[in-house]
Amino acid sequence: MKTIKVCYFAMFREHAGVAEETLTLEAATAHDVFEQTRLRHGSDEPNGHCKVAINDHMADWDTPVNDGDTVLLFPPVAGG
Repeated sequence: MKTIKVCYFAMFREHAGVAEETLTLEAATAHDVFEQTRLRHGSDEPNGHCKVAINDHMADWDTPVNDGDTVLLFPPVAGG
């Protein structure tokens, strides 16, 4: 189990009802964190449309997470 701070932006913040929370999760990758928080808060957004950062650095979904990391979840952004 790892203790991870998760920061939510835009619609993820709306689904979670908070801007951030610290969770104890069984998670190996950023994708694991996304899936567990998605299920926890009822989001149906697939991760393929979203962006993730770990400790303020953009990351891939298969990037490992460590105890004490901060994971930032960004929904899809539209614009031109």
